[in-house]
Amino acid sequence: MTTADLVACLLAYLVGSLSFAVIVSNAMGLADPKSYGSGNPGATNVLRSGSKKAAIFTLLGDVLKGVVAVLAAKYFATQFGITALGIALVAVAVFLGHLFPLYFEFKGGKGVATAAGVLWALDWRVGLALTLVWALAFAATRVSSLSALVASAAAPIAGYFFFGLTPIFWATLAMMALLVWRHQSNLQRLLSGEEKAFKR
Repeated sequence: MTTADLVACLLAYLVGSLSFAVIVSNAMGLADPKSYGSGNPGATNVLRSGSKKAAIFTLLGDVLKGVVAVLAAKYFATQFGITALGIALVAVAVFLGHLFPLYFEFKGGKGVATAAGVLWALDWRVGLALTLVWALAFAATRVSSLSALVASAAAPIAGYFFFGLTPIFWATLAMMALLVWRHQSNLQRLLSGEEKAFKR
């Protein structure tokens, strides 16, 4: 790992720490998303505020910060000496920033949207494969958390299929493990049949 890798990871973490659920809610005069519903500062919980516009802005912001961090690392890789390992670590760092945001007492979201942005930026084939998996799972179940878990389980499979045992594979594996860990409460409700589905 180079110094450039470390600097890129730090910057990616700071970008990931921008919690758009909180930023958008404050800007639109809505309640803090950590104070209602699931308490999760993410697009799904912001939607519970009744503002679809706020939820869409939150989703876009969380996706774009993952895209921007990874694409910036790839773009400046040659100029600053960011390695392939560094780019993979940037992907994980921006994701960790979303989960544990420096600016918001390390209380972040569950990371689904940011992970999607990261995976699309790492390789469009991986992003497309996982988006399709999520869409199919959601169409079949209408359960957002279950769809996210199914897609996250498919991430390292897609990473290995396209890249083998490279840093990108290990990055997808790390994000999958963190996503599952962050969805523990959802898993418990799924197993007990208490997890709510979106109405058709």
